[in-house]
Amino acid sequence: MLPLKFNKEPGERLSLLCLGAHCDDIEIGCGGTLLHLATSRLQLEFHWVVLAAAGLRAEEARKGAGLFLGGARTELIFKEFPDGFMPYSGGVVKDFFEELKGRVNPDVVLTHWRGDAHQDHRLISELTRNTFRNHLILEYEIPKYDGDMGQPNLFVPLSEVMVRQKIQNLMGAFESQHAKPWFREETFSALMRLRGMECNSASGYAEAFHCHKLVL
Repeated sequence: MLPLKFNKEPGERLSLLCLGAHCDDIEIGCGGTLLHLATSRLQLEFHWVVLAAAGLRAEEARKGAGLFLGGARTELIFKEFPDGFMPYSGGVVKDFFEELKGRVNPDVVLTHWRGDAHQDHRLISELTRNTFRNHLILEYEIPKYDGDMGQPNLFVPLSEVMVRQKIQNLMGAFESQHAKPWFREETFSALMRLRGMECNSASGYAEAFHCHKLVL
């Protein structure tokens, strides 16, 4: 496998826009990658956006961001668009993305995969690509009942320590999801193990992304 490193010197700023439709999406999709970046010597800056965050779920989202980002400079943006019905509020959600574009210029955008079977996830992915046209966009994956796992083409190898930390953070932050049969340590570990095998990760674990355009 051929590695690609960020063209940044130690101490330089790396700005990331993390977009999630729901309160645990970012953490499930790219939590390990965020933990990996935290080990770099870059000055990380995060814009953390959750589109459907209200009540208890907003509290969980805040806790999740804190666990994964630690003391990094972070802007938290929580909206209350209707969970499961975002495409039917598409105009309002689009307006928010246009407003976001006017004040955020990230180096990297982390968002949903455009082939995701969940309607909210697909909308966020579509609006991300429509709005941030001149940015590096990495689309993460979320396991679910629909069986919509694709063939990602960009991998971030993770150490076993990062894998354990990601899973511990997920289970600790999102207690409201524990009743769901799929929200299990084994689910998250298995997906990272599969992606680690695909990219020949030294630890056997990785997270994977879909990257449709990349300039070298």
